[in-house]
Amino acid sequence: MTFGPIEIEVIRNALTAAAAEMDITIWRTSRSTIVRELLDYSTAVFDAEGNNVAQSARIPQHLNSMGAALRTLLDRFVVADEWGPDDVVATNDPYCGAQHLNDVLVFKPVMHEGRRVAYVGALCHHIDMGGMAPGSYAATATEVFQEGLRIPPLKLIENGRLNRAVWEMIGQNVRKPALMLGDLQSQLASLDVGAASIRRLAQRYGAAGITEATARILDMSEAAMRAAIRAMPDGRYEFEDFLDDDGISGEPVRLHAAVTVQGDEIVVDLTGCADQQRGPINCTPAMSNCAVYYAIIAATDGAMPANAGCYRPIRITHREGSVTNCRAPASVAHRVAVSHRLANVMFGCLHRALPDRMPAAYYGGSYVATFQTEGADGSREVLVEIEIGGTGAAPGKDGVNAWSFGMHNNANIPVEMIESQMPLTITRYGLLPGSGGAGAFRGGLGLFREWRVDSPAGVFTANMDRFRFPPYGLAGGGPGSLGRLVRIRDGVETPIAPKSDGVRLRQGDIVRLETSGGGGFGDPVARNAAAAARDRELGYVAPDGARGYIAPDGARGYIAPDGARPGVP
Repeated sequence: MTFGPIEIEVIRNALTAAAAEMDITIWRTSRSTIVRELLDYSTAVFDAEGNNVAQSARIPQHLNSMGAALRTLLDRFVVADEWGPDDVVATNDPYCGAQHLNDVLVFKPVMHEGRRVAYVGALCHHIDMGGMAPGSYAATATEVFQEGLRIPPLKLIENGRLNRAVWEMIGQNVRKPALMLGDLQSQLASLDVGAASIRRLAQRYGAAGITEATARILDMSEAAMRAAIRAMPDGRYEFEDFLDDDGISGEPVRLHAAVTVQGDEIVVDLTGCADQQRGPINCTPAMSNCAVYYAIIAATDGAMPANAGCYRPIRITHREGSVTNCRAPASVAHRVAVSHRLANVMFGCLHRALPDRMPAAYYGGSYVATFQTEGADGSREVLVEIEIGGTGAAPGKDGVNAWSFGMHNNANIPVEMIESQMPLTITRYGLLPGSGGAGAFRGGLGLFREWRVDSPAGVFTANMDRFRFPPYGLAGGGPGSLGRLVRIRDGVETPIAPKSDGVRLRQGDIVRLETSGGGGFGDPVARNAAAAARDRELGYVAPDGARGYIAPDGARGYIAPDGARPGVP
């Protein structure tokens, strides 16, 4: 069977629609705020060999690694011929293809005419997987065993029947079993929805037709990526940036990339990155590679379907035992710190090849704030928030304020949802004037958020970065702001280390987070006078030595260097 380009495009869009239907299924049926509101999940469709062929519009750090996870399962743990159409394989083990323990992957094959034509997969960030810290984001873990329950690759459903013993074991080891298992049920439901969509497609085009079409779709993306790479100037481009530390040693962590563009291929050398760390910022290649893929796909100016075909012209080299290719049992809970910063490093490399296209550094980190409240009756509630900052300015365009960018594609958890479900109050939430890097084009503003504890006691965990090394500017642009994290008790501010476990809180305590703005682009002297006036009118700049805020209701204010809030001058 041979399809024309129109039929291939129809099938490609149908596969993408199947992934989107899976996405909507999880959104409508999930239980926890981190999945239902923050949207920290992804869905995708894979060909019969495990290559990502279509995906929903969700999280780059998930989607660019799910295919690698599935192929790892097929290569090392699951015999494809023994994986039946009514079986679901699950894992969350980073050393078996997953990312970190909170991200549980589930996959299901799709059969037609006795032949495997595809797989469907879903990944959710679960609110808790046990371990030494609520939310399973232990900032001081030194090995993966401390981070929570590891699920080896196993059949969670076999011949259509749930493995009840495994299900109960999972529930017994997490802090919020109803929420966690409810979200897992949503994932399983999404697989059924996706599989049904693909079977309908296979009934129309046949097993051979689906196999041919998925191969053609991948080849088309590969050809488009090669054409985009050929349009880049050949050469070797290097850049580096630093993480603040790993949360334990206090030493900066170097991330370095050397990008070589040659013809229609790109080689990315990551061997200059730091050794793996004791703290939980390490990545396996599946995770670090996805940052490289994201940055290169984002840098291309051609429209192409994002799938595994785009990865074929890209070769990535690592050094075993490094922070981008860690050895077991290294801790990996906050592996996204490296992937975010690696995306920024790739932007810096590609700016040297494409100076008129690449933006300055975005906030470049997941500001993970985890609260466990403790009631007088012993009840406990868990909240995991992932805050963001400003995006970097680009040639000809200011950065975007408080916008989920890069490896992210999250939403914020509405204040009403938090306050209605647990004893926390959001006392302030808004933009931070002056946080965007100066430039001919200004970096986007970071944000601030304050949580007040209304229960008798609580515990706070922080996994954050960009408190020592700000988001860089480009072409003469200034850096974005640094992050800031404090506890406010009886009006007195006390700094909280950005990577902290077990910070005890009492009723009335406020935790305040300020996130980084994006880097600026171009010489600040060249900023358009009208744009500068508009910044002042909107309150995007703050007086010297002060930090500012804009609340959601439009109220503005400044925090003086001594911590006082004198209001708008």
